[in-house]
Amino acid sequence: MNIIIAGYGQMGHEIETIALKRGHNIVATFDNEDDWLLNPIPDCDVAINFSTPETATTIVNRCFDLNIPIVSGTTGWNEKMLEAKKRASTEGKTFFYASNFSLGMNIFFEINRKLASFLCTLNEYSVSIEEIHHIRKKDSPSGTAITLAEGILQECDRFDSWVLGEDGDSKIGITSVRTGEVPGTHKIKWESEVDTIQIEHAAHSRKGFALGAVLAAEWINGRKGVFGMSDLLR
Repeated sequence: MNIIIAGYGQMGHEIETIALKRGHNIVATFDNEDDWLLNPIPDCDVAINFSTPETATTIVNRCFDLNIPIVSGTTGWNEKMLEAKKRASTEGKTFFYASNFSLGMNIFFEINRKLASFLCTLNEYSVSIEEIHHIRKKDSPSGTAITLAEGILQECDRFDSWVLGEDGDSKIGITSVRTGEVPGTHKIKWESEVDTIQIEHAAHSRKGFALGAVLAAEWINGRKGVFGMSDLLR
């Protein structure tokens, strides 16, 4: 495939390395919004977007305008992302979005929901989420932490929302830590007076995210619609 990489930071470089190893071509590396608006767009099969929340909307809509399938892992633009999904569905575009492309994390999402279904009726347990990322990550909480919270909300009706900070009786508290070069660590803790149940996923590098994004780009070839990691894994 011929691939455009949108967002040529550390993730973009990791995606380039893996894509080349898998026999693909990188036809452009656009690092900001102006690159999309001012440069000619080469023929390509897919764009992979790991840019910033501020530029994601422009990049995704530009790809839709040019009928370029797009895989996006940018987080922190939830409201606009929902609009992008609606446009893709309405206009027959190809849009693959995931808050986390790690295959291991997507298994962790399933474990998280299953654990929540077991503990939901045990009111003595409270739940909290902690996410730790490198100091350059702009959105807080992480998109992955929000996905984990939403998974718990789907399974457990005694919680009605999540909140950044300490949890309340009906809210799932999410704590965000920004330090060093941590690729991403997420912890779910269910706690009562008598014990604690905790599950954790810790990424060792960005390679897992990059591989998942390239696999998604390969998978959407020839498909139209809105997709996510659950579609790919099935």
